[in-house]
Amino acid sequence: MSSATAAPAGGVVPMSRRVMNLAHIVTQNARRLPGHAAFIQGDLRHDWAAFDTQVSALAAGLRARGIGKGDRVLVHSKNCDTMFVSMFATFRLGAVWVPTNFRLMPDEVAYLASASGAKAFLCHGDFPEHAAAVAAASPAPAFIWRIGPGSLGEDEAGAVIARHRGEKVESVAVERDDPCWFFFTSGTTGRSKAAVLTHGQMSFVVTNHLCDLVPGSTEADASLVVAPLSHGAGVHQLMMSARGATSILLSTERFDVDEAYRLIERYRISNIFTVPTILKMLVEHPAVDQYDHSSLRYIIYAGAPMYREDQKAALKKLGKVIVQYFGLGEVTGNITVLPPALHEPEDGPHARIGTCGFERTGMQVQIQDDDGKEVPPGVQGEICVIGPAVFAGYYDNPEANAKSFRDGWFRTGDLGHMDEQGFVYITGRASDMYISGGSNIYPREIEEKILTHPAIAEVAVLGVPDPVWGEIGIAVCVARPGQGASEGEIAEFLGAKIPRYKMPKRFLFWEALPKSGYGKVPKRLVRDELEKRGELDFLKGKAS
Repeated sequence: MSSATAAPAGGVVPMSRRVMNLAHIVTQNARRLPGHAAFIQGDLRHDWAAFDTQVSALAAGLRARGIGKGDRVLVHSKNCDTMFVSMFATFRLGAVWVPTNFRLMPDEVAYLASASGAKAFLCHGDFPEHAAAVAAASPAPAFIWRIGPGSLGEDEAGAVIARHRGEKVESVAVERDDPCWFFFTSGTTGRSKAAVLTHGQMSFVVTNHLCDLVPGSTEADASLVVAPLSHGAGVHQLMMSARGATSILLSTERFDVDEAYRLIERYRISNIFTVPTILKMLVEHPAVDQYDHSSLRYIIYAGAPMYREDQKAALKKLGKVIVQYFGLGEVTGNITVLPPALHEPEDGPHARIGTCGFERTGMQVQIQDDDGKEVPPGVQGEICVIGPAVFAGYYDNPEANAKSFRDGWFRTGDLGHMDEQGFVYITGRASDMYISGGSNIYPREIEEKILTHPAIAEVAVLGVPDPVWGEIGIAVCVARPGQGASEGEIAEFLGAKIPRYKMPKRFLFWEALPKSGYGKVPKRLVRDELEKRGELDFLKGKAS
């Protein structure tokens, strides 16, 4: 035996790291469930056999233009069948799917094209400015194809599929660490980074999601898509596809609550992946009382913590069907889970208020101090995680990789603590913390207290520079429809619930909080809006 193949200690010879190409999911469904609905949007319906045909045809078209294993395919599109097809067509070639959030600006998409080294660009026809910006990027993709009506691009994806219909493309052989997806972070601080997701990792993620989030799911289930397929919703639909279930999309990119409930009733929707802001809209809209939603078994919310008052409202309206998970894109959602049975509708000794759940199957979570040492239960530290769902690292970004990993642990940047039974509690982002008068202040704790006021629907607390205290807190509140509150009233209400040093110095009232394309409320957007409105001008007076 040569030294290159010598057996390691224990006498085990390393075997191939070959894994299933994720596109084989479609092949499996086309064999077993050819006439079962794979995708529905409005009047458009594809069964699994037709869907497999489209995947092969688009893969054949991409291959004819030189796309092969390892090449990046950038996709900028609203939710539609072609976007979903493009995921599996790219996987089938062993290429890398690089979806963007369609709400990004042209220059942002051009940056993603350059940062990913995209060789092809599929762009929805509604975004000619984005296509022009990407065409001018350096390096520019070899070609641009349009998705849907419009005039951009040298070809249209539907026409490509029609020309190559009937061509059978087999899934390219892949190994565990071969990239399949560049999952761009939302860029809440600085430029977005491409988290590299691999075929082996994502196979584990699919299995884990089915185990922890939607146990018992089969092809009889139907899933409603209410978020961009470019990120968490795409992972969710990949997981549902592995069970042969039907994915049903809203008719437009605009979130229409009434249409969502109509589809839930018509198709007996069993699960939805969403974020707390959208779940809150589903709960508070009159349609919740006008349609039959008894088919719902799992409403998964992620992307941001859900405030306790909103949890209770959801449980009252929808029943014990909500599932929380905590997990960044870099860990593909696989850090913790709080299943329906542990969502208590009332506060009390059995309600684990504030927890985001316990460790996901096959994953290990640890709360660490600044030196990377595990802290005791109840002590705050950084939430860190190891396991097969952790990504392969950031593409072409050694500096970010060095900061994000320590002794094999991925550092989430989120602060929290763990109780004796292993339940994790998020206390905030390390980057959200501010220091006032020498004391560390975590906005989430204050936000939770403000939201217990019956007139307040949303709130964001952040620290801003102050010449006396270093930083002070500002609370931006959104009142519930038909209700209102004064700054003095909220301050008095909060005064009985938190120490004086944590009290925000100002309470502002806006009609809405700025949200990212992912439904989150990044503090940087709130800060930008404060600057734009001149709300921080009072600090200049103090400084002078």
